[in-house]
Amino acid sequence: MQKREYFNHFNAARVPSPCFVIDKAAVEDNLKILNRVQRESGVKVLGALKAFSCWSLAPLFRQYLSGTCASGLHEARLGREEFGGEVHCYSAAYKESDLEQILEIADHVLFNSVTQWQQFKNLSLAAQKRRPQLAFGLRINPEHSEGDVPLYDPCAPCSRMGIPIASLDAAIVADPDFLQGISGFHFHTLCQQDLPPLERTLNAVIRRFGKYFKHIHWINFGGGHHISREDYQVDDLIAMLKNFQANYDLQVYLEPGEAVAIRSGVLVAEVVDITWNTVAQAILDTSATCHMPDVLEMPYRADILGAAMPNELAHTYRLGGMTCLAGDIIGDYSFAQPLQVGQRLVFDDMAHYTMVKTTTFNGINLPSIAVWDSRTDELEVIRQFGYEDFKTRLS
Repeated sequence: MQKREYFNHFNAARVPSPCFVIDKAAVEDNLKILNRVQRESGVKVLGALKAFSCWSLAPLFRQYLSGTCASGLHEARLGREEFGGEVHCYSAAYKESDLEQILEIADHVLFNSVTQWQQFKNLSLAAQKRRPQLAFGLRINPEHSEGDVPLYDPCAPCSRMGIPIASLDAAIVADPDFLQGISGFHFHTLCQQDLPPLERTLNAVIRRFGKYFKHIHWINFGGGHHISREDYQVDDLIAMLKNFQANYDLQVYLEPGEAVAIRSGVLVAEVVDITWNTVAQAILDTSATCHMPDVLEMPYRADILGAAMPNELAHTYRLGGMTCLAGDIIGDYSFAQPLQVGQRLVFDDMAHYTMVKTTTFNGINLPSIAVWDSRTDELEVIRQFGYEDFKTRLS
């Protein structure tokens, strides 16, 4: 399938710099694919706010998805206040003060360990008496790795994420009523992956935890599903989900994050200075460490519209950010024409896991946020940041 292009004709001079620009049409295209999966398979699809939480687009989420999943109190509040539908919450650990509030907000609360469920079981069941729709689940660790980068592999050796089968077995032997109040399981192994890794993971889950399926009513397959990517096997996914639900009589949830926002946004930046130190260098008004940290953490190479790999085109530059961090390097790129101070560059596919991770290190300004509609060319700058945003994060 041909790659969908949205920003080829976007005029970067229309927005302040730096600026995240989100294409409403692209987000809606992704949501339509996710909606098709839940409509045809019977699963429920939640948007993962940890990846993309631009609540100005919440009306689209409400139209196409069943709700949101959160990683803690603040995301759960945002999901309840803005996005509608079901709110599911998972955290590696809860503070009691946070959990007390989450129990009044969420529909599903997922516990990461045997000890946290033991600690908060009575508190949780008391909340369930007040809110009968409240359900509780355990995150299980299938001990099956599909990730290539340990930083993003929840099933890497010694992972703190989820309960291994040996720990669950031991808890139930010690307390036959341990699963009382638990109605579902949650697992998560994927990162930017398609169907075969999910199928292998699911086989591992069934092999290790299937004996407990008769005690639960739902199961959450977590995130990392690149369902809206052009080459994803959507028809095969729908068939697999239908087959699993028929075989085990469990309601399935999916909680994609990147799939909501793949190719839906760009980061506009401006060239501030051109220098030379063995190689040509361009300093931008953005920053890898502040505005696109996965470039350093993953690491990965961000695409720039109209640019190429080093030395493919006539003029190669090392692009760096404005911070004092020596390693604040975005990468080496080549361009057909020499870069000029004041020139705008457009980093592609920068909506997911960028806006949610930005910082003000060095006092660098946060990028503005704009919503554009490639169907109508309507553009609105919905948020600009300044000194007060930096100052009020401190004291």
